[in-house]
Amino acid sequence: MKLLIFGHTVEDHIHYQGENKIKPGGIFYTVLTLLNFKDENDEIFLNTSIQKENYHLFSPVFDRLDHRYFTFVERIPKVFLNIHNFKERGETYENITAKLEILPTGLSQFDGILINMITGFDLTLEQLKEIRENYTGLIYFDVHTLSRGLDENFHRDFRVIPHFREWASLLSIIQVNENELHTLFDIPDEIDIAREILNCGVKLLIVTKGETGSKIYSLNNDELTSTFISSIKIKTKNKIGCGDTFGAVFFYAYIQSENFIKALTLANISAGCVVSYDDIYEYKNLRKDVFTRYN
Repeated sequence: MKLLIFGHTVEDHIHYQGENKIKPGGIFYTVLTLLNFKDENDEIFLNTSIQKENYHLFSPVFDRLDHRYFTFVERIPKVFLNIHNFKERGETYENITAKLEILPTGLSQFDGILINMITGFDLTLEQLKEIRENYTGLIYFDVHTLSRGLDENFHRDFRVIPHFREWASLLSIIQVNENELHTLFDIPDEIDIAREILNCGVKLLIVTKGETGSKIYSLNNDELTSTFISSIKIKTKNKIGCGDTFGAVFFYAYIQSENFIKALTLANISAGCVVSYDDIYEYKNLRKDVFTRYN
């Protein structure tokens, strides 16, 4: 299997429980997950922008990749994250990076494309249209920070995403959390939003629900159906990257099995596993930890 990942690389400045830490962020966790979950012969390619001065933060993962789709820039974004236990995290940005350059040709070689809108400026709608014009396969889309606007102080607050029906019409699978869901359309009810998304041509809508689990919506003979999978019960040590891990595992498992219930179950387990990890080096156990709990 050959997979292509799009998303900005960012430097995270995390404030949580009175501590401040600088860590790799952004698309780093999507790729970290896939490298530790994939089969040996699968290939992962990343389209991102990086900065030489802080490359050491990302080298444990990025050194394992082919760099042909990397672009070096003067500065990558810094994201200042205030993590809370019982509400959505606060985000402030520095150094908003320009959109990523997309491949002019060769997209058909990939079995799937995962786009994680880390900054919300990773790709434009016009670029997504160009990708879809040249690629007929599965496109997985994590809405992520596309759901947040940008004010004059570089704060990122939730807003209704402009022209989202056009975005959705180009996508196969969409992932949102419960707050991001309500930025897709100005519609109050989750079920009505799901129906609207699927009527745009999207095959699956995934709504992650934090510590409770996740729900997936689909259409079966024009009838809206949904399945909820509960999260595993595990001690939380970390809250960074679990949504990225969830999406990466679902994307991979769905392409491999074409079974969205299995993929959702594995994604839920994987997100539960990574919140119990103290360090990124524990990701080397991810595949074993997930399938031990799945079996």
